[in-house]
Amino acid sequence: MKETSRKSGASAARGKVIITCAVTGAIHTPTMSPYLPITPDQIASEAIAAAEAGAAILHLHARDPETGKPDQTPEAFARFLPRVKQGTDAAINITTGGSPYMKVEERVRPAAQFKPEVASLNMGSINFGLYHLADKYETFKFDWEKPHLEATRDLVFRNSFKDIEYILATCYDNGTRFEFECYDIAHLYNLAHFADRGLVKPPFFVQSVFGLLGGIGTHPEDVAHMKRTADRLFGDQFRWSVLGAGASQLRIAAQSAALGGNIRVGLEDSLWAGKGKLAKSNAEQVVLARKIIEGLGMEVATPDEAREILSLKGGDKVAF
Repeated sequence: MKETSRKSGASAARGKVIITCAVTGAIHTPTMSPYLPITPDQIASEAIAAAEAGAAILHLHARDPETGKPDQTPEAFARFLPRVKQGTDAAINITTGGSPYMKVEERVRPAAQFKPEVASLNMGSINFGLYHLADKYETFKFDWEKPHLEATRDLVFRNSFKDIEYILATCYDNGTRFEFECYDIAHLYNLAHFADRGLVKPPFFVQSVFGLLGGIGTHPEDVAHMKRTADRLFGDQFRWSVLGAGASQLRIAAQSAALGGNIRVGLEDSLWAGKGKLAKSNAEQVVLARKIIEGLGMEVATPDEAREILSLKGGDKVAF
């Protein structure tokens, strides 16, 4: 996509900040927090409570209810998706990232079957280091957890151009739009490449990811550099959001809101609600994000406002 000096932020988005809540993810393991939702009941109730607290979009993964291990089968998602839809008007975002250990054909199946309003799409391959987390725990609840973390010393989270093309080809005709997850500056250029080819259409929902080992860092200059680059590449054709991993979550959220961006929180990205304080729910983090937004004199977007800002198809057009 040709570089432009136009600034981002159409009038529809000004003063309205979208909160996305990523409810459980595939990074954190059950030992790390007793509040991490694992069962369908927990995932559904946590998602609905997060929406009630102000999240306009719910980013969802599934897990094995017995062990908490990531589960990307459509059957696992079917256990909670209808309940979340019935319990809230929030837009539902199904992961196509799944777990870094999964092949793309496995990762895309739930989004292909359920045709959500939004699906995540990782925009490039990265080293994906979680092994440093294993040293923080003397024992683990389940046998799979420590090997899962340790194996990331030699793990590349594959998101090749072919993989991205496959997900786009599988999902775009369903009216699903994407949360383009960009873990580094190069991923913005990858998105621009697909825009040049006409395979993605604006407005682009760019989710900049900060603080995962293997991706861009969490320094304020890293955040500003990501925003400047996206502005230059996409002008007014994108809506920017951020997620900060771990302890950086709320600091980066505040910087995004101050720069006119949107915010993602949730126990997928961080287990914390302050220094040394485990978040007891996803809704607790949403409330903290809302305080940041309203403290800056802005308003939290409703689900319908988020749909308008991102040109989503509507919750009545999904297949669950």
